[in-house]
Amino acid sequence: MLINCGTGRDPWTAGRALGEAPEIDPSAVVRNSEFGRYTYLGARSQMADSVLADYGYAMADNHIAHAEIGKFCNIAIGVRINPSNHPWWRATLHHFTYRSASYGFHLPDDGEIFEWRAEDKVAIGPDVWIGHGAIVMPGVTIGAGAAIGSGAVVTKDVPPFAIVVGVPARLLRFRLDERTAERMMRIAWWDWPHAAIDGALADLRGLDAAAFVEKYDR
Repeated sequence: MLINCGTGRDPWTAGRALGEAPEIDPSAVVRNSEFGRYTYLGARSQMADSVLADYGYAMADNHIAHAEIGKFCNIAIGVRINPSNHPWWRATLHHFTYRSASYGFHLPDDGEIFEWRAEDKVAIGPDVWIGHGAIVMPGVTIGAGAAIGSGAVVTKDVPPFAIVVGVPARLLRFRLDERTAERMMRIAWWDWPHAAIDGALADLRGLDAAAFVEKYDR
């Protein structure tokens, strides 16, 4: 027996569609963040001080902070982007030294630590895929078209169109050869208007990367 059991909040349930306004699950928590068009943030996710650009989505149970996420990014379930670092140089690692008011101590909270965290942003290029349970550490930059394997812990910058896996994440291979990658960056289809992408949809489906850039790199 075939059963469809969409929740009504799943944007890919038959008959529903994303739109100009972002769709944020009611159970998600968002603070001081920006969303582009056709974006989605899934159930029980948290996003703070971040940007999710046009057409990007983050599925359920994601925690995202201090991140700039490019267009058409694909973020699977349980991803952690920019987990908070603790001030490891202090006498104690516990956060009572900077969340002092929460523990009834006499000093106010230490704003310098929160400013330090905010400066250590993550930057994620367009068309990046981040697999289930991956962690992207503070300060990392991920290039356009890269793929991050499930469960990977990304501690260093990832080049465009690279596939990285493991703990810590290491380069497995590149999705595209160097020439095709250069042409794809020049085309930058992710910056095309909605109508232009719609017009090229059959080719985005049917052509591999080399054939696509050969057709559109004019």
